Amino acid sequence: MSADYSNIKIQPEQAKKISKSLYNIEGNVKPLPGELDFNFLIKTHSEKYILKISRPDEDLEYLEYQQGILQYLSNGELNSPKFFPDIHGNMISSIKDNSGNTRHVRLLSWIDGRLWSSVNPIKDELLFSLGNEAGKITKTLTSFQHPKAHKQFEWDLEQAEWTYKHLGLFTIEQQNIISYFQKQYQAFQNNYKELRKSVVHNDVNDNNILVSSDLINPEVNAIIDYGDAVYTQTINDLAVVISYAIMNKPDLLSASLPIISGYHKAFPLLEVELPFVYNLVAMRLVISVTKSALNKQKEPENSYLLISEKPAWYVLEKWMQLDENLAHYSFRDACGFAAHPNEEPFLKWAENQDVSLNDFFPTLNFNHIHTLDMNVGSIWLGNEKEYNDLELTSFKINRQQAEMPKALLAGGYLEVRPFYSTKAYQKEGNSGPEHRTTHLGVDFWVKENTPIHAPFDGDVFSIYNNGNNKDYGPTLILNHQTDSGIPFYSLYGHLSESSLHLVTQGQKIKKGDLIAYVGNANENGDWSPHLHFQLMLDMLDNTRDFPGVAFPKNVSVWSSMCPNPNVLFKYEGLHEHQNKSNSELIDFRKNHLGKSLSLSYKKPLKILRGSGVYLIDDLGRKYLDTVNNVAHVGHEHPRVVKAGQEQMAVLNTNSRYLHENIHVFAKELLRTFPKELSVVHFVNSGSEANELALRMIKAYTNAKDMIALEIGYHGNTNACIDISSYKFDGKGGQGAPENTHIVPLPDRFRGLYQGENTAELYSKHIDEQIKNIHSKGRNVAGFICESIISCGGQVELPENYLKLAYQSVREAGGLCIADEVQTGCGRVGQTFWGFQLHDVIPDIVTIGKPIGNGHPLAAVVCTQEVANAFANGMEYFNTFGGNPVSCAIGNEVLRVIKDEKLQENALKVGTYLKDALITLQKIFPIIGDVRGQGLFLGFELTDENKNPLTEKASYLANRMKDFGILMSTDGKDNNALKIKPPMVFSIENADELLNRLKQILQEDFMKY
Repeated sequence: MSADYSNIKIQPEQAKKISKSLYNIEGNVKPLPGELDFNFLIKTHSEKYILKISRPDEDLEYLEYQQGILQYLSNGELNSPKFFPDIHGNMISSIKDNSGNTRHVRLLSWIDGRLWSSVNPIKDELLFSLGNEAGKITKTLTSFQHPKAHKQFEWDLEQAEWTYKHLGLFTIEQQNIISYFQKQYQAFQNNYKELRKSVVHNDVNDNNILVSSDLINPEVNAIIDYGDAVYTQTINDLAVVISYAIMNKPDLLSASLPIISGYHKAFPLLEVELPFVYNLVAMRLVISVTKSALNKQKEPENSYLLISEKPAWYVLEKWMQLDENLAHYSFRDACGFAAHPNEEPFLKWAENQDVSLNDFFPTLNFNHIHTLDMNVGSIWLGNEKEYNDLELTSFKINRQQAEMPKALLAGGYLEVRPFYSTKAYQKEGNSGPEHRTTHLGVDFWVKENTPIHAPFDGDVFSIYNNGNNKDYGPTLILNHQTDSGIPFYSLYGHLSESSLHLVTQGQKIKKGDLIAYVGNANENGDWSPHLHFQLMLDMLDNTRDFPGVAFPKNVSVWSSMCPNPNVLFKYEGLHEHQNKSNSELIDFRKNHLGKSLSLSYKKPLKILRGSGVYLIDDLGRKYLDTVNNVAHVGHEHPRVVKAGQEQMAVLNTNSRYLHENIHVFAKELLRTFPKELSVVHFVNSGSEANELALRMIKAYTNAKDMIALEIGYHGNTNACIDISSYKFDGKGGQGAPENTHIVPLPDRFRGLYQGENTAELYSKHIDEQIKNIHSKGRNVAGFICESIISCGGQVELPENYLKLAYQSVREAGGLCIADEVQTGCGRVGQTFWGFQLHDVIPDIVTIGKPIGNGHPLAAVVCTQEVANAFANGMEYFNTFGGNPVSCAIGNEVLRVIKDEKLQENALKVGTYLKDALITLQKIFPIIGDVRGQGLFLGFELTDENKNPLTEKASYLANRMKDFGILMSTDGKDNNALKIKPPMVFSIENADELLNRLKQILQEDFMKY
């Protein structure tokens, strides 16, 4: 290898001449990456080729070996390059370069695809596809033989010992990492040499993988460049694939698992091979960084040789932090084997053991188990404020015990618990934040100082005081063995500090010995006294504690290492927690719920809990909710919940009886309106509110003809559908009814009239519809409009549009309805009601469920004149409208808005978020428009000609869900993303939203 890289480098002009002279092919020439060969894409009018030109005096036999591999692979179903002969019929040509050196030249067919290094994002499905394609190659090559495959080669993992002598090239910190893996590699050589061997690709890296052009569901098309193929341990190839593919991933282990699954599906791996994968991945990277360090000295100008150095160090540093046994068990699980090799024999042994909980707790007098439900959807736990009130939770547990004196309260194995959905249990996964929410042991809720006796013979592995962590208290771990010598451990957590003096590390324990006491609340974070009991088949290098909760997606691995303790006790009440699968729920919905009922997202969510700005699914994953404006002051706001619970416990009846709640709520609500709007009618939903408003208008005007906006939506009753263009002009609709007159959506971005000062142009269409109504000999009943158009795509009305509209309608004898279902109650920030942004006073205002924070509560507020006209002798009665419970809830919502300054928060956070979106728009022009007020915002995705990008909007919403943020699309073309979160949405939440948006907008599918 020449020290002067520039002297041996082949330039594109030279490649062009070689292509013409040897193959009579002319075309555009583009350099491609390569470590040894100089590679070029030759593109003619009709074909594409790869021209490969060797370095000086490269081994011809070795090139023939590569050609033999490709010819062998081409006989099967694999998509591999094919060789073309030169004009003399030679498959490998020889030329002399300008310095008189011999160069070998080959021409190969081009395989269409994107280089792996250019693909974004790399999702699990694509990683699986990579593993599967690599496995197919390995399977095909198992019977391939060639003398050149047996060679001295520094990139062969079997020969990695050459790296030992180059430790001095690195810093002390780097040396520590490299020598750690080198010592492991040295230690397993005897068994490693016995593994099966074959010719393998050995270089599946970023620039050798071709990916399909499908930007949503890409697959690996082909793996190319067999220049590093070698006869070696077959498992080495999988290690090479993993080492490059997981670079730059936050969770390296998780990224490796779909690769292994895909590889194993194509080429079944042996259990005996999997223990080596962890170290072999690291050693491939050790070779890589060592080669990079050497190449810096030899060819400082060759940037390709250094391309993977930084990400390789990233993987090495993080890989070293990963427990080797955990990696091994995860690899086994990915192949469909029992994650822990001893799981099945341990379970068989445990099933035959006679272990009684009465022996475990000999001082307790119980005759059955009662399971405490602490699952994420547990009603018994209550809302977040309740279960975080440890005194209250302890009281509930004690009360339960008092009601069931003969029961042992227990449970929790594989239970997904909401109190672990916090930052303390969070990590950044490959698709956003993940939480360790799945409980791995069983809790027994007993009195403090309850004695605990050993269930088996064993010895004390550790006894440690977690005094600095008051959530746990002292922890004892015993070491045991089965009759056949399988080691296992039992853990006892939340103990009393006095337990520290009962046993000592290394002490022999006999079955039935007193080993500990249950701690009190002060010793265990104020929790009600209980014992956490857990079995482990491996300590994973832990010396005094062990994880008690796991990430849900890894639960098959952790449950294999930590079997259900009830395999020993065999009590009915201690079975693992199980949820119905989503597919069961979906099937039931399809068959037995309304056929038009839809689900959000391509992969629907099962949501079991809400808290503030978050919705939480059945696995305890928190989703930042940017869509649910119905939970106006936050999901399950404790004050609102309490107000409803307290009143429901006393009375709930209709409004024909006198009650303070309806009067108090009405007064508080009317204080937010102009004095002209002074009468309230309470109903149950926004649809009911608009239905009632339409009745009022018809009673007042004796007319039926309504003017409404294109793509407006006002509810799901018959009358509301009749004025909702969003419905009757959409799928399943039959167009506008005779008495409904639609005017264009006043969209200044993509509407009929664009830009500023369009109010007069749009309002003229209202005048035209008024003339149209009069031409039919009828009168105008009214005009209905949202203050910011929601289903139209969060469209802000042009300045003065409502003023002009109201003026024309009123001059024609009609009334004006402001639909505030979406925009009311402080959401727009500057004002409490959206119509106030436009300096108008409607005749009727309709309010929906946000006023009840999701409780079925709504209202119609109108003038005295409208109310008097409606009171024509026919009583309006609504069984549930204005009931004491609903009014207590509504009043509390208003108080929370005021006390927590949520209108001010909407203005502050909304302004911050809108400004940031506008900044993002300058970076990503796919954001065609940003609009809205307060926390009622939207942005529209369009191309450079303002054409809607509907598919990209859908992709963005679904990808955001993958990262734990809920968004949805709307607008005439479903290309607008709407942002209308609970009003407690913070600057921190806005930053999380913006960061994920920026991340996804950089993905391949989101580009023009």
